[in-house]
Amino acid sequence: MSDAAVPASTTHPTLEADITAALGPRSIVLVGMMGAGKSSIGRRMAARLKLPFTDADTEIETAADMTIPEIFETHGEPYFRDGEARVIARILDSGPVVLATGGGAFMREETRNRIRDRAISIWLKADSDIIMRRVRRRADRPLLQNADPEATVNRLLSEREPVYRRADLTIASRDVPHDRIVDECLAALHAHLCGVRPASEPPSDGMNTTS
Repeated sequence: MSDAAVPASTTHPTLEADITAALGPRSIVLVGMMGAGKSSIGRRMAARLKLPFTDADTEIETAADMTIPEIFETHGEPYFRDGEARVIARILDSGPVVLATGGGAFMREETRNRIRDRAISIWLKADSDIIMRRVRRRADRPLLQNADPEATVNRLLSEREPVYRRADLTIASRDVPHDRIVDECLAALHAHLCGVRPASEPPSDGMNTTS
Protein backbone atom coordinates (compact mmCIF):
# COMPACT_ATOMS: atom_id res chain seq x y z
CA MET A 1 0.00 0.00 0.00
CA SER A 2 1.38 3.40 -0.92
CA ASP A 3 1.65 6.28 1.51
CA ALA A 4 -0.93 8.18 -0.55
CA ALA A 5 -3.54 5.50 0.21
CA VAL A 6 -3.69 6.57 3.87
CA PRO A 7 -3.80 10.36 4.12
CA ALA A 8 -2.06 11.69 7.23
CA SER A 9 -5.23 13.57 8.21
CA THR A 10 -7.09 10.31 8.79
CA THR A 11 -4.63 8.89 11.33
CA HIS A 12 -6.02 8.86 14.86
CA PRO A 13 -4.05 11.03 17.29
CA THR A 14 -2.55 9.36 20.30
CA LEU A 15 -4.27 9.44 23.66
CA GLU A 16 -1.58 11.81 24.95
CA ALA A 17 -2.06 14.18 22.01
CA ASP A 18 -5.84 14.13 22.56
CA ILE A 19 -5.31 15.12 26.19
CA THR A 20 -2.89 17.97 25.54
CA ALA A 21 -5.09 19.34 22.75
CA ALA A 22 -8.16 19.26 25.01
CA LEU A 23 -6.27 20.82 27.91
CA GLY A 24 -5.31 23.91 25.96
CA PRO A 25 -3.74 26.40 28.38
CA ARG A 26 -4.87 24.46 31.46
CA SER A 27 -2.56 22.48 33.73
CA ILE A 28 -2.92 19.12 35.47
CA VAL A 29 -2.70 19.37 39.25
CA LEU A 30 -2.12 16.38 41.50
CA VAL A 31 -3.53 16.66 45.02
CA GLY A 32 -3.57 14.31 47.97
CA MET A 33 -1.74 13.32 51.11
CA MET A 34 2.01 13.20 51.63
CA GLY A 35 3.32 9.87 50.39
CA ALA A 36 0.55 9.47 47.81
CA GLY A 37 3.11 9.56 44.99
CA LYS A 38 2.23 12.94 43.49
CA SER A 39 5.79 13.80 42.47
CA SER A 40 6.68 10.34 41.15
CA ILE A 41 3.46 10.01 39.17
CA GLY A 42 3.55 13.63 38.08
CA ARG A 43 7.03 13.36 36.57
CA ARG A 44 6.06 10.31 34.55
CA MET A 45 2.78 11.83 33.42
CA ALA A 46 4.52 15.04 32.34
CA ALA A 47 7.01 13.03 30.29
CA ARG A 48 4.19 11.15 28.55
CA LEU A 49 2.34 14.39 27.78
CA LYS A 50 5.51 16.33 26.87
CA LEU A 51 4.63 18.99 29.45
CA PRO A 52 6.89 20.57 32.08
CA PHE A 53 6.71 19.05 35.55
CA THR A 54 6.75 21.26 38.65
CA ASP A 55 6.78 20.30 42.31
CA ALA A 56 5.19 23.07 44.37
CA ASP A 57 7.21 22.21 47.48
CA THR A 58 10.47 22.51 45.55
CA GLU A 59 9.37 25.87 44.15
CA ILE A 60 8.46 27.08 47.64
CA GLU A 61 11.88 26.11 48.98
CA THR A 62 13.58 27.87 46.09
CA ALA A 63 11.53 31.03 46.58
CA ALA A 64 12.16 31.11 50.33
CA ASP A 65 15.77 29.88 50.14
CA MET A 66 14.84 27.58 53.02
CA THR A 67 13.68 23.99 53.35
CA ILE A 68 10.05 23.40 54.24
CA PRO A 69 10.96 22.13 57.75
CA GLU A 70 12.98 25.33 58.24
CA ILE A 71 10.04 27.47 57.08
CA PHE A 72 7.72 25.70 59.54
CA GLU A 73 10.21 26.03 62.39
CA THR A 74 11.12 29.67 61.73
CA HIS A 75 7.84 31.17 60.57
CA GLY A 76 5.08 28.65 61.33
CA GLU A 77 2.49 26.89 59.20
CA PRO A 78 0.26 29.93 58.38
CA TYR A 79 3.26 31.72 56.84
CA PHE A 80 4.08 28.60 54.83
CA ARG A 81 0.49 28.25 53.58
CA ASP A 82 0.42 31.88 52.42
CA GLY A 83 3.63 31.37 50.46
CA GLU A 84 2.35 28.07 49.08
CA ALA A 85 -0.79 29.77 47.73
CA ARG A 86 1.28 32.48 46.03
CA VAL A 87 3.65 29.97 44.44
CA ILE A 88 0.83 27.77 43.11
CA ALA A 89 -0.92 30.83 41.69
CA ARG A 90 2.26 31.87 39.89
CA ILE A 91 2.83 28.38 38.48
CA LEU A 92 -0.74 28.07 37.19
CA ASP A 93 -0.54 31.51 35.60
CA SER A 94 2.61 30.53 33.69
CA GLY A 95 1.07 28.05 31.29
CA PRO A 96 0.26 24.33 31.09
CA VAL A 97 2.29 22.12 33.42
CA VAL A 98 1.85 18.98 35.46
CA LEU A 99 1.96 20.24 39.05
CA ALA A 100 2.39 18.19 42.22
CA THR A 101 1.07 20.05 45.27
CA GLY A 102 1.70 19.61 48.97
CA GLY A 103 -0.83 17.71 51.04
CA GLY A 104 -2.44 20.80 52.55
CA ALA A 105 -2.52 23.02 49.47
CA PHE A 106 -5.97 21.93 48.23
CA MET A 107 -7.49 22.70 51.64
CA ARG A 108 -7.26 26.43 50.96
CA GLU A 109 -10.38 27.70 49.17
CA GLU A 110 -8.48 30.34 47.23
CA THR A 111 -6.13 27.69 45.85
CA ARG A 112 -8.97 25.26 45.05
CA ASN A 113 -10.76 27.96 43.11
CA ARG A 114 -7.64 28.80 41.14
CA ILE A 115 -7.02 25.13 40.36
CA ARG A 116 -10.66 24.77 39.26
CA ASP A 117 -10.31 27.74 36.90
CA ARG A 118 -6.85 26.96 35.52
CA ALA A 119 -6.43 23.19 35.69
CA ILE A 120 -7.82 19.68 35.88
CA SER A 121 -7.26 18.22 39.34
CA ILE A 122 -6.50 14.59 40.15
CA TRP A 123 -6.72 13.24 43.70
CA LEU A 124 -4.22 10.43 44.26
CA LYS A 125 -6.05 8.62 47.02
CA ALA A 126 -3.82 6.59 49.35
CA ASP A 127 -4.81 4.63 52.46
CA SER A 128 -3.13 5.38 55.78
CA ASP A 129 -1.05 2.19 55.83
CA ILE A 130 0.47 2.99 52.43
CA ILE A 131 1.17 6.57 53.50
CA MET A 132 2.88 5.43 56.69
CA ARG A 133 5.07 2.91 54.88
CA ARG A 134 6.21 5.59 52.46
CA VAL A 135 6.87 8.44 54.89
CA ARG A 136 7.89 6.65 58.11
CA ARG A 137 11.63 7.00 57.55
CA ARG A 138 11.61 10.52 56.16
CA ALA A 139 12.50 13.54 58.30
CA ASP A 140 11.18 16.22 55.93
CA ARG A 141 7.51 16.04 56.98
CA PRO A 142 6.99 18.76 59.62
CA LEU A 143 3.43 17.71 60.42
CA LEU A 144 4.65 14.22 61.38
CA GLN A 145 7.40 15.32 63.78
CA ASN A 146 5.54 14.23 66.90
CA ALA A 147 5.12 11.26 69.21
CA ASP A 148 2.33 9.61 67.22
CA PRO A 149 2.70 10.24 63.46
CA GLU A 150 0.20 7.49 62.61
CA ALA A 151 -2.51 9.24 64.62
CA THR A 152 -1.61 12.48 62.84
CA VAL A 153 -1.96 10.82 59.42
CA ASN A 154 -5.36 9.41 60.35
CA ARG A 155 -6.51 12.81 61.64
CA LEU A 156 -5.31 14.57 58.49
CA LEU A 157 -7.04 11.98 56.32
CA SER A 158 -10.35 12.49 58.12
CA GLU A 159 -10.02 16.27 57.77
CA ARG A 160 -8.80 16.37 54.20
CA GLU A 161 -10.52 13.55 52.32
CA PRO A 162 -13.91 15.35 52.12
CA VAL A 163 -12.08 18.25 50.44
CA TYR A 164 -9.90 16.07 48.21
CA ARG A 165 -13.12 14.53 46.87
CA ARG A 166 -13.84 17.85 45.17
CA ALA A 167 -11.03 17.15 42.69
CA ASP A 168 -12.13 16.50 39.11
CA LEU A 169 -10.78 12.94 39.09
CA THR A 170 -9.82 10.32 41.69
CA ILE A 171 -7.19 7.64 41.18
CA ALA A 172 -6.26 5.04 43.79
CA SER A 173 -2.57 5.24 44.73
CA ARG A 174 -1.45 1.78 45.78
CA ASP A 175 1.52 -0.57 45.62
CA VAL A 176 1.55 -1.26 41.88
CA PRO A 177 4.09 -0.08 39.28
CA HIS A 178 4.05 3.69 38.83
CA ASP A 179 3.41 3.36 35.11
CA ARG A 180 0.13 1.56 35.84
CA ILE A 181 -1.05 4.52 37.91
CA VAL A 182 0.07 6.88 35.14
CA ASP A 183 -1.90 4.84 32.59
CA GLU A 184 -5.00 5.11 34.79
CA CYS A 185 -4.53 8.87 35.20
CA LEU A 186 -4.21 9.34 31.45
CA ALA A 187 -7.23 7.15 30.70
CA ALA A 188 -9.29 9.12 33.23
CA LEU A 189 -8.11 12.43 31.78
CA HIS A 190 -8.95 11.28 28.27
CA ALA A 191 -12.46 10.22 29.29
CA HIS A 192 -13.02 13.44 31.25
CA LEU A 193 -11.68 15.82 28.62
CA CYS A 194 -12.68 14.05 25.42
CA GLY A 195 -15.75 12.11 26.50
CA VAL A 196 -14.53 8.92 24.82
CA ARG A 197 -12.93 5.95 26.51
CA PRO A 198 -10.85 3.70 24.22
CA ALA A 199 -12.60 0.35 23.83
CA SER A 200 -9.33 -1.42 24.62
CA GLU A 201 -9.03 0.33 28.00
CA PRO A 202 -11.95 -0.57 30.26
CA PRO A 203 -12.27 1.38 33.51
CA SER A 204 -9.94 0.24 36.27
CA ASP A 205 -11.25 -0.51 39.72
CA GLY A 206 -8.83 2.16 40.89
CA MET A 207 -10.35 4.90 38.76
CA ASN A 208 -13.29 7.16 39.44
CA THR A 209 -13.98 9.95 36.99
CA THR A 210 -16.59 11.72 39.09
CA SER A 211 -15.91 14.77 41.19
